[in-house]
Amino acid sequence: MMTEEEFMDIRQMHADGMTFTEIAEVTGYHRATISKWFRTGGPPPKRAADPARVVMTEAWGARIAELLVAQPALLSTSIHEIIVTEGFTGAYPTTVRAVRELRGPRFIAAKAASVPIETAPGLEAQFDFADLRKVAEGWGWTVPLFCFGMILSWSRWRMWWFTTSQDREHTFEGVARFFDAIGGVPRIGRTDRMGALGTSQGRRFTLHPPTVAFARHHDVQIVPCQAGDAKRKGKVERPFRQLREAFLTEQDLDPPTSLGQLNERAQVWLEQRVHAVANRTTGVAPADRLVTERQLLQPLPGVRFDTAYREPRTVDRSIPLIHWRGVRYSVPTAALGQVVEVRHPVDSPTFDVRWAGRMIATHTQAEAGSDDVWDPAHHAEAIASALTSTTSRRHLHPVPDPVEPEVAPVRLDIGDGYDIEPPDLTVYGTGCSCTGRVSS
Repeated sequence: MMTEEEFMDIRQMHADGMTFTEIAEVTGYHRATISKWFRTGGPPPKRAADPARVVMTEAWGARIAELLVAQPALLSTSIHEIIVTEGFTGAYPTTVRAVRELRGPRFIAAKAASVPIETAPGLEAQFDFADLRKVAEGWGWTVPLFCFGMILSWSRWRMWWFTTSQDREHTFEGVARFFDAIGGVPRIGRTDRMGALGTSQGRRFTLHPPTVAFARHHDVQIVPCQAGDAKRKGKVERPFRQLREAFLTEQDLDPPTSLGQLNERAQVWLEQRVHAVANRTTGVAPADRLVTERQLLQPLPGVRFDTAYREPRTVDRSIPLIHWRGVRYSVPTAALGQVVEVRHPVDSPTFDVRWAGRMIATHTQAEAGSDDVWDPAHHAEAIASALTSTTSRRHLHPVPDPVEPEVAPVRLDIGDGYDIEPPDLTVYGTGCSCTGRVSS
């Protein structure tokens, strides 16, 4: 609708000798509209809304302003979801107008339209990691934080998994979890040139042997993007912007206290705010499209790929201990000097020790630099073996009790001027053949 200011400009144009047709070409209004406003003396006054029908009241405006003060980066979608749960009955465009009046538009239009790359259903999924260590620091966390994201290119169904590393084992676990969640395997898994998965040399990218084994196990082709070809992997990159600007920004209002809580919130958020809502590109909710795409996926393998850390360790020859991540852990005495395998599942607090295919120990991981961790049964066995050892088994020695503190040696006090250490009788061994006679 023409404003009063525009009408004053049009009157000046007409006074300068311009016709209604010429004025219409300059302003974009129809010449009949311009002629009508000249006959009636100007545009009609702005219609006033019925106060009883106004949904964006001063109270809701103040609530939006409060949210923006608490977190200035909140998107209008996030603000609308929050106030709707609090009882707001207006539409999303009403919230957008209120937010823009307070903050203004956050984005400008792109210079050129982007044409999405289409893929057939069941053909491709894309995956990547997002580094969220600064976000974790802002929440007061002392552990690193990463998010593994994976999305089906056709249905746009996605998964976010928050974890503490982005190494090869965590990458395999994230992909395997995604395959389990969608109930099948696409033909292609596209990602960037991850150093955890392969080695780059110019335009060539060679997969590491474990990555080849993972791909063969699932009958999936791991395809890296070429350097500088960010658009090819845009289907997983764009959701990361939503992750940072919408989901994580909302979490800043009530920070999670653990990885488990964060992953639970992410799963609920995706189900309600992404999978159940029509996608802007496809026009269909990802959950509905997944029903169709699932029928075209390859079946899951009969046995799940083992994504755990698996590394060999050599047991000490004197004391039944192995080193694992900065701490020594006990094993049975029979494994002294033997090579064993440590199997530590991703993000698990416990790990197993196997010897010749048989599990011989299970421990809970301690903080790096902690004292030796002993299983009570292993400790008792080591003490018994040390006490019954002979000269032919000098590799066994008594093991101090890890619980009781060591007692300082007692000094003999036999009067002033004398201070004698107690004799160490163990130097004579258990097979002493002395007669007990005192020499003259």
